[in-house]
Amino acid sequence: MSSSTPFSIRQLGVGDVALMEAMMTMFGAAFEEAEIYTAARPSPGYLQRLLGSQYFIALAAMKGGAVVGGLAAYDLQKFERERSEIYIYDLAVAAEHRRQGIATALIEQLKAEALARGAYVVFVQADRGDGPAVALYTKLGIREDVAHFDIKIR
Repeated sequence: MSSSTPFSIRQLGVGDVALMEAMMTMFGAAFEEAEIYTAARPSPGYLQRLLGSQYFIALAAMKGGAVVGGLAAYDLQKFERERSEIYIYDLAVAAEHRRQGIATALIEQLKAEALARGAYVVFVQADRGDGPAVALYTKLGIREDVAHFDIKIR
């Protein structure tokens, strides 16, 4: 499959467990964290429930039946107003398919889904050292510098 082959974006649903698993494998390779994305994979039933939920959005970039990019996001319902915001949790494109507009197309598709859901914003975090991600998100949105804290529960 050539890197110049056209791609399509597909929103995954309950029947797309195999594509979700392929997307997780691609995330593991793209982030160089295969263990995190493949070692303790959720059961098919769990993935079906997740893909069928109202709060999870999975978009896969497809070329010739293969997942070459993906986006996983959460629809966060707000309490202060009847609205939601969409958080991009993971976004990646396989190394050999980068620089073809796939990541931008995934975000554009997510924006359309966010609009259809009545969300008021899409937001994402990027590590300071991840130049390509920072450049992409700077091109598409307004940068806010914030501190992120992981609070351990055990």
